Amino acid sequence: MNLIKKTALHGKHMCVATGLALCCWLGMGNTAYAADTRLAIEHLGDGQSIVRIEHPSSYLLLPVEEGVEESKVYVIVNNEVIKNLNVRLARKQVDYFVPLSLQAANGQLVVVNVQLAPGGSICWDEMKLSDTFDTTNREPLRPTYHFSPAYGWMNDPNGMVYKDGEYHLFYQYNPYGSMWGNMHWGHAVSRDLLNWEHLPVAIAPDALGAIFSGSCVVDSENTAGFGKGAIIAFYTSASERQMQSLAYSTDNGRTFKKYERNPILTSDQRDFRDPKVIWHEETQRWIMVLAVGQELQLYSSPNLREWTYESSFGEGEGAHAGVWECPDLFELPVDGGPQKKWVLVCNINPGGPFGGSATQYFVGSFDGKRFVNESPALTKWMDYGKDHYATVTWSNAPDNRTIALAWMSNWEYANFVPTKQFRSANSVPRDLALFTRNGQTYLSSTPSPELLKLRDKATTTSSFKVARTHEVNTLLPQPTGTFEIELTVQSNGANVMRFALCNSKGEEVEMRYNLLDHHFVMDRRKSGQVDFSKSFATATSAPLASGKTFTLRLFVDKCSVEAFDGKGGFAMTNLVFPSEPYNSLRFTAEGGAYTVTNLKVYPLRLP
Repeated sequence: MNLIKKTALHGKHMCVATGLALCCWLGMGNTAYAADTRLAIEHLGDGQSIVRIEHPSSYLLLPVEEGVEESKVYVIVNNEVIKNLNVRLARKQVDYFVPLSLQAANGQLVVVNVQLAPGGSICWDEMKLSDTFDTTNREPLRPTYHFSPAYGWMNDPNGMVYKDGEYHLFYQYNPYGSMWGNMHWGHAVSRDLLNWEHLPVAIAPDALGAIFSGSCVVDSENTAGFGKGAIIAFYTSASERQMQSLAYSTDNGRTFKKYERNPILTSDQRDFRDPKVIWHEETQRWIMVLAVGQELQLYSSPNLREWTYESSFGEGEGAHAGVWECPDLFELPVDGGPQKKWVLVCNINPGGPFGGSATQYFVGSFDGKRFVNESPALTKWMDYGKDHYATVTWSNAPDNRTIALAWMSNWEYANFVPTKQFRSANSVPRDLALFTRNGQTYLSSTPSPELLKLRDKATTTSSFKVARTHEVNTLLPQPTGTFEIELTVQSNGANVMRFALCNSKGEEVEMRYNLLDHHFVMDRRKSGQVDFSKSFATATSAPLASGKTFTLRLFVDKCSVEAFDGKGGFAMTNLVFPSEPYNSLRFTAEGGAYTVTNLKVYPLRLP
């Protein structure tokens, strides 16, 4: 049996503080580590090892190498498994560290059973005990004003709910690596949809499985019996089968207790997930929408605990090239008037208009039992970019607003985008409304008004004509890669009105209004780093209303460009990974000339 004793002096630097030897190196940056507390590692062969930790620190820092297979880790106290996880323990190199919390041991001996990690791996030399974990950002491509996790992996927004002045954002979260796995509900709160406070994990995996997507409601009338005003969370417990579970919070979402009679809803269907719960005023019942394979199922309940099947929706409706996921259901006024219609949102993967994942929706009627789509021959998309998925809305939003948020990535390459400390961000928040065009009702997504608070003083360019090419060489004196552009263009005979965000490296994101086929196009094939996926280098397009004058709002952050039609006709979200910020604009005309009647550039920074 091979026994290795590790000390806190293992590291790149040594220092002494209050008489204790401290290790000062953490793969992502410098920090101070608590004195070693007799960390011992025994290799048992066949990839299994036992790690014993006497008087543990707050964390065991695990070294990760993303290109290797996952190891299985079991944390044991008093012969009971208190936590288990999968982590890509480093074999030959350390990409970064993740913290394994030992605080639940309350100072008792911790035994960590590690499987599928060879004894000769570098991870055994690099494991460290620490009382802190440094989350200081070291990613040049981390967005400034889009939400992203402090570290680790994030995908679908979950459980979004507003209560007592706070927007709660829960999200699919892996705290043990920057690739998908170990699904928890991460948690953050904000009072302005811009500045977010990271909170501890809200809901962690248990004996029923990992914690997949879901929703929250405020039970104002105590229909569930957990307390008036309790926040009730619904989520999918995922193991070999998927089932729906419930947890509740009576302290404004700071802690959740899982319902003792979980699961509350089961099925023999393999894909049975992502519960969205709403209150239906007309029938005075709660409604749950579930994604089940390639259909949505609707259930009703008087008390949030017992559910009755009502109907299914999906056969012959919309796109069906992939699994349906993350549904939502809400009612909106049409064109701001007294008439209202229901919107049923359905995310699909794969099967999006440009490959991979995307968000489709249906407009129609809902009577508390059945949803009827008014346009079964049409497939409608909420966003025409490549990176807009798992879109859901905030429950209980103030002022009767319907505010949506999406995961800003695509399952075709989400695990491989060129960041390490974290992966994935959310879109900017968007207010939703319904409008009519050519006899059809469509959903508009406009940047939420809170985003105006990000604006610094604008740089305004006088109107100019584009006959062939026109350059705006500098957008910001200090290029940060975070800005908003307001742009109005008017055709004076041009068939195609092009403009491109550029940097000095020759990287660019080209956009164009094509008046011949009535489409707006964003092309990121030369946007920067694109070679991490064969499907990333692409162009996306959105249908345009007829006309010759168009207004656009562009939200640019370190790794994304979001385009919004000035009249709400379309939204388009695409990731980009430039080697330096874009800081110039190049305008080109085809088939004639056009005029840029308005060009404003706003530096954006968090208030």
